Amino acid sequence: MKEEKPSIQNTVTDDIYYPSAEVVAQANVKDPETVRKEAANDIQAYWAKRAQELEWYKKWDTVLDESNKPFYQWFVGGKTNIVLNALDRHVKTWRRNKLALIWESEKGELRTMSYHALNREVCKFANVLKSMGISKGDRVTIYMPRIPETLIAMLATAKIGAVHSVVYGGFSVEALHGRIEDSESKVIITADGGNMNGKKIELKKIVDEALQRTGAPENVVVVKHLGIDVNMEAGRDYWYHELMALPLTRNGLRCETEVMDAEDPLFILYTSGTTGKPKAILHTHGGYQVGVYATLKDVFDLKEEDRWWCTADPGWITGHSYIVYAPLIAGATSFMYEGAPTFPYPDRWWTMIEKYGITVFYSTPTAVRGLMRFGEAWPNRHDLSSLRLLGSVGEPINPEAWRWFYKNIGKEKCPIMDTWWQTETGMFMMAPMPASPLKPGSATKPYPGIEADVVNEAGKSVAPGEEGFLVLKKPWPAMMRTIYKDPERYESTYWSKFPGMYFAGDSARKDKDGYFWIIGRVDDVIKVSGYRLGTAELESAFITHPAVAEAAVIGLPHELKGMAIHAYLILKANHEPNEALVEDLRKHIAHEMGPIAKPEKIEFVKSLPKTRSGKIMRRVLKARAQGMSEGDISTLEE
Repeated sequence: MKEEKPSIQNTVTDDIYYPSAEVVAQANVKDPETVRKEAANDIQAYWAKRAQELEWYKKWDTVLDESNKPFYQWFVGGKTNIVLNALDRHVKTWRRNKLALIWESEKGELRTMSYHALNREVCKFANVLKSMGISKGDRVTIYMPRIPETLIAMLATAKIGAVHSVVYGGFSVEALHGRIEDSESKVIITADGGNMNGKKIELKKIVDEALQRTGAPENVVVVKHLGIDVNMEAGRDYWYHELMALPLTRNGLRCETEVMDAEDPLFILYTSGTTGKPKAILHTHGGYQVGVYATLKDVFDLKEEDRWWCTADPGWITGHSYIVYAPLIAGATSFMYEGAPTFPYPDRWWTMIEKYGITVFYSTPTAVRGLMRFGEAWPNRHDLSSLRLLGSVGEPINPEAWRWFYKNIGKEKCPIMDTWWQTETGMFMMAPMPASPLKPGSATKPYPGIEADVVNEAGKSVAPGEEGFLVLKKPWPAMMRTIYKDPERYESTYWSKFPGMYFAGDSARKDKDGYFWIIGRVDDVIKVSGYRLGTAELESAFITHPAVAEAAVIGLPHELKGMAIHAYLILKANHEPNEALVEDLRKHIAHEMGPIAKPEKIEFVKSLPKTRSGKIMRRVLKARAQGMSEGDISTLEE
């Protein structure tokens, strides 16, 4: 319920929403403030306690090793494997017959898998990978639609100690090619295609084109999902269903889980950076499993009877952490949907919440804003009374969208867990808990054991209400360990601006109650619908078009997407600007980077604002586009 006389005024909203007595009574954490204080008093003791809720082959010798900062290590000496906690421990209990996954295709097909059934399929595919020579430390690229086989592939890779690199199925040729090449993957797992918005996305065709640009891996495994004709190269390409039927997989339950060191790599996940080359963020088994498990259990208050739905894609960190690993470690029942939220009608999500009795629903501000456009009538057609908690991820949620979500989906009884975190952090850094008072638009306070602050250029804390740089002052278990094959870049990107502090790359402010308000990116990364795209990567893709000589890309605020891509292009001498060229460039970017990267606006210019050293000043382009002051332009070439 909402407090009649708010106790705080701030520039975003003056509302505070308090949880009902019923919500507090059933919460896993009934007094978040007390837990935060206890964790702050002894962070290592707090995380050791949470780690003890999981199984280990061998307990750790040291909780946190800080001897080689910023290359922190957690649960040093501990032996584990994330699959030990996601599957192995459950199939020894009554949970073996509990539903692990409920999946619906865009066409309405239904598949369910118990923990026993999921474990069987994971073991079978793990044996397939082993038969292909994949072993501990080898990289496996997974380029799939949102289907159960994506989870099976990830878990099977982790089970045998290999390292998965999941590439979002919306990325196209160039993005996939670069990630395969950088990771030096031995196997690619894909599908013939996937469904999205009533269209067939031909993934195998994209894989074939990507492999023409790079040294081909030894094997390509293809899931027959759509049943469309695809090219199958003899000796390289194999059908998933045929491999899973081979004698080596029949004793599917007989595949031992590889015993891993807590610090052994689990996965790499590429995220766009400010240089042309995407960063491969590396996460490890031990600390990552502890962090994602604890945060999901506390923030989303998971109960045995819950049906959890995170609408993300497994190709992003949200999918890794909160579709695949944390729900399975927690023994939850997860729902996954293949397609688009408005296909064939704008109530597809609400239909499935009602149909499957979803209790906890976690989505993006972009999706909420998109569904707001269709009005209240669509959700009001459905019984959404099964819901007890809502969540938001991907970018700051604006207060208007928060209130619409709260009123029309949560029916003013479901607290909204607004989470702030990153690919690099692995787990929630800031989030309320159901018992927390909420302020629309604020991710509230750091999760227990996390120390965050807002600082100025000198690294000093700013006053309440002042904007500054968001930093994290203490290490946490699920933190990235490095950038794959580039430890120097890891140090310079995240730890050099404020020595001893992790720089998140976001600006923020903190109000007098200690609530954090995330404002947005301060670097050259554009967040479109919650997906991070690097300006340099986009500009490089533009320049591969035969008409383009130079390119500059910026992100500008967008009502639905959060940010939208605006491109400024200088054409080569023999090309003239016209609408046909604009459309061709949009198609080119979609082909090279994926549909999510299509620019909102393309403008042809004669010159670009540059420093004397040749660096494009994107902030000047942003200022001009928004009619704002250009600030200090003394370093401009012209």
